[in-house]
Amino acid sequence: MKGEEVSGTSQNKYTKQQICNYLVKYQHLCDDTGLAGSGHIVEYIRKVGCVQYDPLDVVGRNPDLVLQARCREYLKGDIEQYLYEDRALFDVWDKNMSICSVEDWPYFGRFRKRYLSWCDEHKDTINKIVKYLEKNEFACSSDFKLEERVDWHYGPQRLAKAALECMCYAGLAVVHHKKGARRYYCLSDKFIPKKYFTMKDPNTTDEEYFKWGVLRRINSIGALWNRQSDAWLGINGLKSGQRNNAFNALLKERNIHEIIVDGIEHPLYIAAGNLKLLQATTDKTPENGCARIIAPLDNLLWDRKLIKELFDFDYKWEVYTPAAQRKYGHYVLPVLFGSKFIGRIEMETDKKSRILNVKNFWAENEGDVSLYKDSIISGINRFAKYNLCDTLPADLVKFCGK
Repeated sequence: MKGEEVSGTSQNKYTKQQICNYLVKYQHLCDDTGLAGSGHIVEYIRKVGCVQYDPLDVVGRNPDLVLQARCREYLKGDIEQYLYEDRALFDVWDKNMSICSVEDWPYFGRFRKRYLSWCDEHKDTINKIVKYLEKNEFACSSDFKLEERVDWHYGPQRLAKAALECMCYAGLAVVHHKKGARRYYCLSDKFIPKKYFTMKDPNTTDEEYFKWGVLRRINSIGALWNRQSDAWLGINGLKSGQRNNAFNALLKERNIHEIIVDGIEHPLYIAAGNLKLLQATTDKTPENGCARIIAPLDNLLWDRKLIKELFDFDYKWEVYTPAAQRKYGHYVLPVLFGSKFIGRIEMETDKKSRILNVKNFWAENEGDVSLYKDSIISGINRFAKYNLCDTLPADLVKFCGK
């Protein structure tokens, strides 16, 4: 491939439609592969490595939005059972702020080491917090009168806030629970199972770590190319050279396969274990009883350039874009039906009245609206149930059929 060569032969050729169908099936975004129940949540996160966390809650936070699109039975906040009761998942910095399976704890050893020196520099403060947490199950920054301002990676912060976050990054603490955007922390050795907490990082060399990270990201989406991408965020130290070496090694070991897609210049790569699903995929569009409303940071969307190439869908999350520069709106979500993005929707929740307000819907092709109207309404009804809303706007049919 141009600029970033990876060795390997190209034996598998597919159409864009086949790859789109495969990705929808792989991501459990259609009826025949949708998650059967909430019990499959941990299994899905283990498969894709992580789901990205974002604290904004307009119609649910990003992990909620990811999971409701895949599981009809999912209700807003259900993930907290697996995070803070079952402890099968934990909050960690992976692809930015993320949620991962607790089984992955040992693999973040390199990340944790980066923050131990800060803890050593502030050992008196850390020791004070540790002693408090030995007597109390959890704490938040307001429990400590540590008002000194210190430099932190996103700007000066209270010492108490920075110290608790650093303890979490360094593996000394984990998030015990959240109330809104506020995080409460506890000592990690009390809540991370001993067999994972004491296990050494399985990746003993940087080369092994980069291979692990690249394969993990390929599985996060289902297929990925070897190009600069937001999908690689969080793999510490990974530059194009290391990425090329990791791809070459994974190809040589037959842990990944190269696939060629008609109309796309660069090859894609798929994990060996997923090749059978891809090969079984036909041009027949996956069936859906209703449209799926997709999270802004959904795993499927991690590489927006790839999505544009495959699905012909150009999506930008405009939540941090100044209002005057937005093309659509503040918190706009993609709408998927089958393996086609059919539009974008902006909604908000009136929590007092438990009403889901649909502010706007933009069809990708106005001529298709009549074909998808019933599916869009079914999708919004499903979304309202997930979002714990009892009521929809009275003019919803007219609104989606405009």
